[in-house]
Amino acid sequence: MKADSSVRLMLAYLCVLNQITASLQVQVEILDRFELTDEEIAKVLARPVEAIKKARAA
Repeated sequence: MKADSSVRLMLAYLCVLNQITASLQVQVEILDRFELTDEEIAKVLARPVEAIKKARAA
């Protein structure tokens, strides 16, 4: 199960890798397609969970 989670996070990271100059809101929208939790998105983007929640609310 942990391997599946790691693979999902790696795929998510690869999807936003070329979007590094995109706004946090756009990056969160992209990662939402993977149905990741706020905590997982924060991990992928190396940002605090609060920043992810704020970007999603914007």
